[in-house]
Amino acid sequence: MFDLKVINSVFTQLEEERGIPREKVVEAVEMALATAYKKEYGKKGQIVRAKFDLVGGAVEFSQVKISVDETRVIYPVETTEGPIFEERSEEDERVRFNPEHHIPIEDARKIKKDAALDEEIIFPLETRSDFGRIAAQTAKQVIIQKIREAEKVSVIEEFGKRQNEIVSGSVQRIERGNIFVDLSRAVAILPYEEQIPNERYRQGERVRALLLSVEDSLRGVFLRLSRSHPKFLEKLFEAETPEIASGAVQIKSVAREAGSRTKVAVASTDAHIDPVGSLVGQRGVRVGTVMSELGGEKIDIIEWSADPKKFVEESLSPAKVLSVKINEAEKTAEVAVAEDQQSLAIGKGGQNVRLAAKLTGWRIDIKSAQSVT
Repeated sequence: MFDLKVINSVFTQLEEERGIPREKVVEAVEMALATAYKKEYGKKGQIVRAKFDLVGGAVEFSQVKISVDETRVIYPVETTEGPIFEERSEEDERVRFNPEHHIPIEDARKIKKDAALDEEIIFPLETRSDFGRIAAQTAKQVIIQKIREAEKVSVIEEFGKRQNEIVSGSVQRIERGNIFVDLSRAVAILPYEEQIPNERYRQGERVRALLLSVEDSLRGVFLRLSRSHPKFLEKLFEAETPEIASGAVQIKSVAREAGSRTKVAVASTDAHIDPVGSLVGQRGVRVGTVMSELGGEKIDIIEWSADPKKFVEESLSPAKVLSVKINEAEKTAEVAVAEDQQSLAIGKGGQNVRLAAKLTGWRIDIKSAQSVT
């Protein structure tokens, strides 16, 4: 008999703190008890099961035998030296008959009239509660393993639904540039390459990031975070802009160089809503909040257009464009700007034109109006 008050308290704690369903914990306990029973009192090949009564606290043990015939197993042949098994061919998939594991179909039908092949026949076993040290240790390992497996499934289920969403946690530790973030139910990793350059974190500091991927590996659940991914910026704007959440404004494309500068192309499905103004917000509050989260990263918001010429022109903002020549076949755009606008159009280190090209999907060639003429 078990102390049900303690048992139920443990089950409730595992359910609330680790998200492990009660039935999974009961299953782990039953498997552990069955393993301990077999270790201490069982025989080779036996299938032992345990049934834990949550109401009374009692445990019932049973042995399972599978009903078979000569198509499923190879029966031993009696000889003067005792029973022996004949050699079987490579194509023969039958296994050797084990009286602890199998029961002939004719004997199974004496117990249950309509017993079918491969059906489980249950035999009650004597109840035991005094297990040896080795059996008890084995049972403990089974419970630990099963609870870990159940917790792993629970974590994958919970965070799998939150993939590509923003999550927040606290910095647990930093190793070789990688930041380990405690998300309460699990620990995620913010790799060095997914961080915003020049950002620094301290242990215990709160951090928000995009849950980039949820992977099931041999070492456990691997949660990968990112603060440099363009999707992180999109989700930040979505949280700040009700028009995006409602679908009235759409982010069409994002070109980002994390920590430095980003260009965002937006469009409106409602003619009465200004898409650029929606993201900027009153007095720049919305875009300011996003920039603050990204450590002051500069953000250019432009209006998306189905017209390639207009889109390319807008993408080079804040530079003023004189003309745009489009080559559909080569997906290139030749842009003419005033001589005093050329350096602005190209940007420091070519950043402005590089981001514009990435945003539009066109290869952009900047030329001054003087050289064009």
